[in-house]
Amino acid sequence: MTKPLPMARRARVLVVDDDERNLLALSEVLAPIAEVVCSNSGRDALRQLLRDEFAVILLDVFMPDLDGYETAALIRQRAHTARIPIIFLSAVNKETEHLMRGYEMGAVDYVFKPVDPVVIKSKVAVFVDLFTTHQQLEESEKRQAS
Repeated sequence: MTKPLPMARRARVLVVDDDERNLLALSEVLAPIAEVVCSNSGRDALRQLLRDEFAVILLDVFMPDLDGYETAALIRQRAHTARIPIIFLSAVNKETEHLMRGYEMGAVDYVFKPVDPVVIKSKVAVFVDLFTTHQQLEESEKRQAS
């Protein structure tokens, strides 16, 4: 189990979904392992990515205006955000062609709604741990270089 880090050093998780109930539920589940930032649209998610650094993005596939696939494509175009892991959330389209499209857009995983809290917490914890370890290594290298 991942221990929460002090507030100043906690990893952030970006949750993007146009349904407020899903945002609330995922926030509650993930709060013990990371700081959760919620966004209700692809455009807002892109703005959040300009402001902060994230360990992982949970991205709803079907949203109005800018869907999850389009949002993922834009995230992958920016060097600063291109390597952030994306887990797609989908209530429908479990067909292979939709899964492949998601993976082509840079998804590392697909989770189907309704989301199992144990499963999503476990998957997100892996990326939070990797992110935190990477941050600690960078800090250590900076201290050694000083």
